[in-house]
Amino acid sequence: MAAAASRGVMRAVRVFEFGGPEVLRLQADVPVPAPKDGQVLIKVHACGVNPVETYIRSGSYARKPALPYTPGSDVAGVIESVGEHVTAFKRGDRVFTTATLSGGYADYAVAEANTVFPLSDKMNFKQGAAIAIPYFTAYRALFQKGHAKAGESVLIHGASGGVGVAACQIARAYGLKVLGTAGTEEGMNIVLRNGAHQAFNHREANYVDKIKEYTKMQGVNIIIEMLSNVNLATDLHLLSHAGRVMVVGCRGPIEINPRDTMSKESSIIGVSLFLQTEEERCECARAVLDGIEAGWLDPVVGAEYPLQEVAKAHTDIIHSSGARGKMVLLP
Repeated sequence: MAAAASRGVMRAVRVFEFGGPEVLRLQADVPVPAPKDGQVLIKVHACGVNPVETYIRSGSYARKPALPYTPGSDVAGVIESVGEHVTAFKRGDRVFTTATLSGGYADYAVAEANTVFPLSDKMNFKQGAAIAIPYFTAYRALFQKGHAKAGESVLIHGASGGVGVAACQIARAYGLKVLGTAGTEEGMNIVLRNGAHQAFNHREANYVDKIKEYTKMQGVNIIIEMLSNVNLATDLHLLSHAGRVMVVGCRGPIEINPRDTMSKESSIIGVSLFLQTEEERCECARAVLDGIEAGWLDPVVGAEYPLQEVAKAHTDIIHSSGARGKMVLLP
């Protein structure tokens, strides 16, 4: 790879048409991108895999990149070079980023310097790749859109995945009562180890009754929902008065009865990191960096895949039996 890089080429996953995981093609002769004004070039050591990347690849997502493109946004690695007017970073700095311009499923990636943050020595690169989208999404869902307050209760559906673990850790650190669901025994243990006061198995037929019982029929103030096409109708019955469901993930349509929102004056609120303002991103970044410093922010890395197994990673993130931390690609 070093020889390839010196020739100005690298390995990168390219998508030439929208479709199934098989459209992800690893190529070895992709030009290494050059950082322009205000940008940095990162040598990628790890890149997060997120469900949204599978929706974009399939062509079913609202935002479609121009073809061909390289997927991937949250990378961790080392600064290789910087463009003009970049003073915050220099070659050799360990960093993570919330977004790349050239795509993260590659040996090198270009990013705007204002989306790049120093990676603490407390974290390895795999953990660095598990910070950006999960923790920024969880913080946005809880506070910027959900207006969560200390003392409120939050139910995190699918709490053993990347965003779920992040939401558990953040909610607990900010003084919320944290309930989490997972689909396996191992997943429930991850949820409990990462800040949840109580875990429930969402594969059990009566898990909803158990949650109602646990809340003494008062319901929960906030639900962080990763699979709203399955759970949304049920979620409305689990909310307290003025409760809100934060829609973080969805894989299709669902039928609900709007009357269920009237009886409690509850809200259904969509969450999209892509719509974050610069100011909101800075607020998220401050919270995340403070959490790393304080020690409560501790990303859980799940399945790891080499770049050549990217299609398997995309299949597994949607079809695996239960999430266990953040999935990462390792160039």
